[in-house]
Amino acid sequence: MKPLYSSRLPDLTLAFVLLLTVAYFLLTHEGLYDLDDYFYARYAHQLASGTFRVEPDPLGLLHDPLKERWLIFGPVALLYRVFGIGIITTTLWPLLATLGCSLVIWATYRRHEPVVAAGAMLLLGLHYFTLNLTNYLYPDNILMFWCLCCGVALLKGRQAARRPWRWGAGFALLNFAALLSKETIVYYLPCYLALLAVDVFRRRHARFWLAAAGVGVVMLGAYLAFYQAYTNDALYRIHLIEHTNEYLKEGNFLGGNRGALLARLTYLPLVFFVGTGLAGALVLAGAAGLQRRLWLSPDARFWLLLTFTTLAFYWLGSTSLSQYNPITLLPRMSTPLLPPLCLAAGFGLRSFLDSGRGGYWLTLLLLAAAAWLHNSVSVIYGLLALYFAGATWWAARATESSWRPGTGRFARLALGTLALALSIRPVYFMGKPRVSAHFAQQRVISQQLAAPARGVVFVDNFLVGNYDFYYGFQVPAGLRFRRYTAADSVQVGPGEQAWLLVNSRTLTNPELTRKLIRSSEAEVLARFPRRRLLTQDQQVRLYRVELPPAD
Repeated sequence: MKPLYSSRLPDLTLAFVLLLTVAYFLLTHEGLYDLDDYFYARYAHQLASGTFRVEPDPLGLLHDPLKERWLIFGPVALLYRVFGIGIITTTLWPLLATLGCSLVIWATYRRHEPVVAAGAMLLLGLHYFTLNLTNYLYPDNILMFWCLCCGVALLKGRQAARRPWRWGAGFALLNFAALLSKETIVYYLPCYLALLAVDVFRRRHARFWLAAAGVGVVMLGAYLAFYQAYTNDALYRIHLIEHTNEYLKEGNFLGGNRGALLARLTYLPLVFFVGTGLAGALVLAGAAGLQRRLWLSPDARFWLLLTFTTLAFYWLGSTSLSQYNPITLLPRMSTPLLPPLCLAAGFGLRSFLDSGRGGYWLTLLLLAAAAWLHNSVSVIYGLLALYFAGATWWAARATESSWRPGTGRFARLALGTLALALSIRPVYFMGKPRVSAHFAQQRVISQQLAAPARGVVFVDNFLVGNYDFYYGFQVPAGLRFRRYTAADSVQVGPGEQAWLLVNSRTLTNPELTRKLIRSSEAEVLARFPRRRLLTQDQQVRLYRVELPPAD
């Protein structure tokens, strides 16, 4: 039987999503973002150079859960060995994981559910924060890739008629890979337990679950034994997380923020999802959930169940086992939810394209979201609402058979509109000036502040914490880096120079001026009146300054 829709739809969609993702990655890259990506990069360098230490800090002073996420910095270490240390190499692994999500969806549903595949790839791959997280060595898009693979393995393994034990073993290994990336794979645990309980009750899929349990027990046992051997604490990683929560307990909802708890557990998650641009996926997934016919489809039912349980966990769950501290409403914390949500939304989109019914309800919900936000994201919702209203009206009146619901042209129009609407925000940011001038700063440092230069370099409060990254973590022995405010207490010795590095982008970056950057460029220059400009690259300037000689 010929499929209702052509498999060319997901092929073309995949090509579009991959090209836009790579373009966004290259045109919007801002270099290092915060402490987390710097720490991951440093651990990757240590692993690549053979200086990484597995054992914990001997004094018990440092509790860094990031060090235990081996599949975040481990692949980066391999990339460092092959391509060298640089910001593109550092963030190539998150980019590949992001692209991998689209490839997995394409491979899974290209032939049997082409509209679902195309819709899900657009909703997931063009979501602004999915693209934004490709630029940073953060675990979230990498975890999202493992989460999607885990979901596909669970779905296909329970459907497999031949050798389900292979799917079960693969399912366990994928979950272990996710655990080595970030602990929030636990979001999927309620769905796993629910399906396991159903299968045990109905005595189905025993070989899949036995293989998954067997391999999982072996891997988890080896993992706990590893920590026992190196730290004398098999539950070391859990205790690290609890230490972190203890350190941050003043900001949690039951400690110093009880008044916000009710809002966090009721309407704030919805505010968050709508504000981050996920209203389209939510209303389509909701429409799918209301279709009794879709609940009869094993694939649609699975992704709807995983969406519901993951959403409930994110909405009501806690980051701690010892205290109730709801999960932070940040885009990067919601990435495990995105694959099932977008696939469920893909089924909702296909249901609308098959019948052309229900579009007015989608229109009303999207218009409500647009009116409530009344900001730039409203344009996306408004465009989608306009499409659903027009398509629903046309479906009820069209006489041309090639443009009716269930046709390829009707589907292509929907996917084209979705691609256009979701591309607006990333394309806008692709055209904006960069806020960090990272690459210009890298060039200045490489050309002017390399060995055999000796002396002190005065830099801003952000660069002083990660300047060694610009040297591949091997700073020339004769160079010291100090904050601007240290100018009065630093002296230069015989044969040394003093430089002032001013990055105007950093000093005016709104992400940094809230807490970290306290001085304007004029104030910085006033601190160094005796200066001479050596070089300038875009908005990065390097001065030679005169300081009192050492006694």
